Amino acid sequence: MHTDAFATRMRDLGGDVVANMFALTEKADIISFAGGIPSPDALPVERLRELADEVLCTSGKQVLQYATIDGYGPLREWLAAWMAQTGVRATRENVLVTSGGQQGIDLAAKAFLNPGDCVLVERPTYLAAIPIFKTYEARFAAVESDDEGIIPESFEEACRKHNPKLLYVVPTFQNPTGVTIPADRRRAIAEIAGRYTVLVLEDDPYAKLRYDGDPAPSIASFDNHGNSIFVGSFSKIVSPGLRVGYMVSPAHVQPRLAQCKQSTDFHTSNLSQRLIYEFCVRGYLGPHLEVIKKAYAEKRDAALRAMEKYFPDGVKWTHPQGGLFVWATLPDQIDTTELIKRASERKVAFIPGVPFYFDETGHNTMRLNFSNASLDALDEGLNRLGMVIREALDN
Repeated sequence: MHTDAFATRMRDLGGDVVANMFALTEKADIISFAGGIPSPDALPVERLRELADEVLCTSGKQVLQYATIDGYGPLREWLAAWMAQTGVRATRENVLVTSGGQQGIDLAAKAFLNPGDCVLVERPTYLAAIPIFKTYEARFAAVESDDEGIIPESFEEACRKHNPKLLYVVPTFQNPTGVTIPADRRRAIAEIAGRYTVLVLEDDPYAKLRYDGDPAPSIASFDNHGNSIFVGSFSKIVSPGLRVGYMVSPAHVQPRLAQCKQSTDFHTSNLSQRLIYEFCVRGYLGPHLEVIKKAYAEKRDAALRAMEKYFPDGVKWTHPQGGLFVWATLPDQIDTTELIKRASERKVAFIPGVPFYFDETGHNTMRLNFSNASLDALDEGLNRLGMVIREALDN
């Protein structure tokens, strides 16, 4: 089929980086810091197997059948109560269960964006969100950030200048930088969004993976205008393979999002929803989180020590309090899209920074995932990467 047959919205979507990222994680001889994936040791295989056996034995005919678009009612009720931890008051009528958090971003874009609408994003931002907004033919504008995330004054300036429809933000242990927006800035973002009638799409799949410090309320908890949508996921804290996420939105918005979901996949897997519900309601989630947080904190610390030990002068990196990522900035003369080729020869992989920028800047940056590799692999892989960086600086 000739490429002209495809819709114009398919031009320049990208996506090769994500596909290549998962391909790298499957190569046994590569030490990969590329994927944003949980450690295999963090997946509660035996507990989920037990629950699957029980659910299929007791409710097999129900969970293998079609279901309601909104999601399994008891799970929606549990999620509404769980959201109180973030400061959000919700009922099941505010909750839509999605096929992963990624679908939540897509449904919000489908429901609200017209061609030419402006989406404000952080620089850098989550790389897989950019092609979603491109699919709906949005235009982009940047909101500047620092070591504490979005600068409220920059957000307000962007609202005045660009008349945006939507702000997309990853506020906690941001993908890719690991930076967290403090509570006072979250409040300011919500207030500014309310004044300028900007929808805030808050994507927060990492907040429960906190290793240091105190949790911050969600941006949605400060929303007094009904223009916030919160997207969460169980992919990073239980299992990405189950594909269970959720959206919490104002009561007048949720039915429209459900309409969008109906035209996409009708409903999220019944079996997956029931497994997540039983895992949570039986009290397994809390202890599970404590175990994986301890393991991930150890890996984060090992990664930071190795970077301090092996990376040359002139390289800077973030020190996240949680999540799965460290963001590194190299001297300006290094292009990490070229560096990845040298790194692959040393059997080590990372994600170059350019795909995290809608304007294809960030050539000297990279994202490093520390959750998937073993402690020994973290040290060896970052040693190899340090050597690759030194060689690039010497040439």
